[in-house]
Amino acid sequence: MSKLTFTPSQVQILKENQYVKNVSDKSITYTDEFKRHFISETLNMKTTKQIFIEAGFDPEMIGDDRIKSFAKKWRKRYRENGILALEDTRKNSSGRARKTELTPEQQIEKLQAKISLLEQENELLKKSEWSERRLENAENISDIFARIHGMKTDGSYTGTIIDACELLGVSRSGYYNYIKNADSRNSREEEDQFWKIKIEEAYNYRGYKKGSRSIVMYFKNKFGITVNRKKVQRLMRKYNIFCPIRKANPYKRIAKATKEHSTVENKLKRQFDQGVAKKVLLTDITYLPGANGFIGYLSTVKDGATKEILAHYVSDSLKLDISLNTINLLASAHGATLHEDAFIHSDQGVHYTSPKFHKKLADNHLGQSMSRRGNCWDNAPQESFFGHLKDEIDYKDCENLEDLRAIVDDYIDYYNNERGQWNLKKLPPVLYREQILLGAA
Repeated sequence: MSKLTFTPSQVQILKENQYVKNVSDKSITYTDEFKRHFISETLNMKTTKQIFIEAGFDPEMIGDDRIKSFAKKWRKRYRENGILALEDTRKNSSGRARKTELTPEQQIEKLQAKISLLEQENELLKKSEWSERRLENAENISDIFARIHGMKTDGSYTGTIIDACELLGVSRSGYYNYIKNADSRNSREEEDQFWKIKIEEAYNYRGYKKGSRSIVMYFKNKFGITVNRKKVQRLMRKYNIFCPIRKANPYKRIAKATKEHSTVENKLKRQFDQGVAKKVLLTDITYLPGANGFIGYLSTVKDGATKEILAHYVSDSLKLDISLNTINLLASAHGATLHEDAFIHSDQGVHYTSPKFHKKLADNHLGQSMSRRGNCWDNAPQESFFGHLKDEIDYKDCENLEDLRAIVDDYIDYYNNERGQWNLKKLPPVLYREQILLGAA
């Protein structure tokens, strides 16, 4: 506070001002009304000294230090706790604690006073779009700096940068750094716009939406370009490019095996990747409900080591043939190259406990393993594939079997040959399998 003192004549002059609550030769106390008026006019971009002059105060009499000190204190209180923080609470806080309870009339009067203050605060907020945006957190720090600079440049704000920064809770040095770094900031924005276009191309490649990992692998496998994943994530957040979210399967599992069906032991025990291609063969069936009541079903066989889909069959029937036909396709496409100890691992669904399915595997020299009852984690990679497929294809628009087969065939070709996987050295399954075979040679 300033060390200046008021003369008796100055004290008398200040007492006559409607905004002065109390004044002595060393200090001055302003009314709550003036504090609210000060904040209101500040939000309207008036300078501190201008507000005091218009309120009938002589800045030279009060002193610059006093004015700045009060202004800083009121702005801070308002910024942190709102208009109620400007109220002088010394009268209410001093003296002994009240022993008698307030009468109903006194309680109503107290509540009405509080409501009045809150209404005044709402009026203050309406006075400035600038303050509205700040209070609603619609602007980050850079936005605030840009807004100050814009209003200062077009002449709509005639106050000082110090006042503007104090009011909005940002540092003056930060503002000047913002102005100083305008060229580098514009350069970075141009680079971000360039990568935005590239990321959107990768995101929509072949019509399958992708997350940051898939986009990184797309650049690596398609163009040989290494892009930092954090950079991709930052730009996706900046431009609202959202990764598809895995949805829970709303459909029940296939009916449990009947008495004449038999299960086999779980010899896989979640050792999905045994480092050998075409040995651990995972299979399952999933529902693909389309439009106008059409429901399709997809049966697949997935290589546990390379994650490649070795065989798949799409049907509009859930009869046993769907699983038998899948094994027929597996045998015709890969029978000669399957590992000598290859075996099929599945859940305990009715298709896989069927005597006909057991015989089909035996005829093709394939062993068999089953998950524990009701434990989907024992066949997790297969469940994961179905989840990605349902996230990335528009099967719900299919009205018939031909449409469904077309989009599933296209997706599996993309999945095997072009869709990189983070845990496969960022390669698609077919290229990863070729690496395994080269390493074994």
